[in-house]
Parts: sequence; structure tokens; C-alpha cells
Amino acid sequence: MSRVGKSPVSIPAGVDVSIKDDQISVKGAGGVLSLAQNALVKVSNNEGKLSFEPVNDSREANAMSGTVRQLVNNMVVGVSKGFEKKLTLIGVGFKAAASGNKLNLAIGFSHPVNFEMPTGITVATPTPTEIVIKGADRQVVGQLAAEIRAVRPPEPYKGKGIRYADEKVTIKETKKK
Repeated sequence: MSRVGKSPVSIPAGVDVSIKDDQISVKGAGGVLSLAQNALVKVSNNEGKLSFEPVNDSREANAMSGTVRQLVNNMVVGVSKGFEKKLTLIGVGFKAAASGNKLNLAIGFSHPVNFEMPTGITVATPTPTEIVIKGADRQVVGQLAAEIRAVRPPEPYKGKGIRYADEKVTIKETKKK
């Protein structure tokens, strides 16, 4: 059995998990998230702990038990605490402004770059060079942060661009005469 799949997911107070034939739904303060149930994994709720068992002894069922366990754990953490990604803009004149569910970036192009936030995602700009993306769905938060970063990834000579707050960019040495 998968090492990740062996450990149960504890359900904190204020989070409601419902297991139906084809879906696992998690409801909490952060919203409602659902996942299609995999046929290779049997999910059971025992006194506030979710356990995941592979249906058979196949390698695929074993792997899926760990995958489904981690996806459900991310849903439980998402609706209780939430996830956030921080981005930093490095460069002269690079600015970000959040207004409602839109993010406007001025990052050295001849035109402003605008992003529309999906439902359940909030974006904030504490300073003009910082972007904070928050939401309950870990996959959506990470994907949105990656899409924003991909507009202007950090370049290796000066380090200008959009980077994750904890990202280290190795600066290359310039060509010598």
C-alpha cells in the first residue's frame, strides 16, 4: 500500500465531508470543493478521519490511493485554512494593481496585461510590487500564479520579471570583452 495512502486525513471542526458513489465533497468556511471518486480507491469515514484503501492489489490502485488521499487532504486544508501564493515584481516601473476580481500588470510591455480571477480566488497587492493570490483550491491558486509568472518570467542576467516570493534566481555572468 502507498505510504501516503496509509495515513488517514483528519477532519477539523467546521469541515463537513460527504462521500457519495461518484463524488467526494468537502464543505467548510472556505467554500465547497468536490472530487470525482476513483473506482480503484475505497474511501471511508471513521470518527472524523478519512481512510483510503486500494480496491485490489494492483500497482495502479496502490498509487491512486495515495493520490486521492493527498487530493482530499488538499481540499480539507483548502476549505479550512486556504492556500496562498506570493509573487514579486522585480524591475524598474513594474507595477501590479488589484481591483475587485481583476489584476492589472504594468511590466514593461507597450500595453497593460489584465487577468480576470476565477471564482473563489482573491488577489491582493499589498505593495505595487507584490501580488498575493488566495483561494481554497490549491490547483487553481498554483495554476493562476504560474500563468501570471509566465507573462514575464525572471531573466537570468538582471533578474527582472515576475517571480515567486521564495524563488531564487541565479544571475549569469555577462559576456566579457
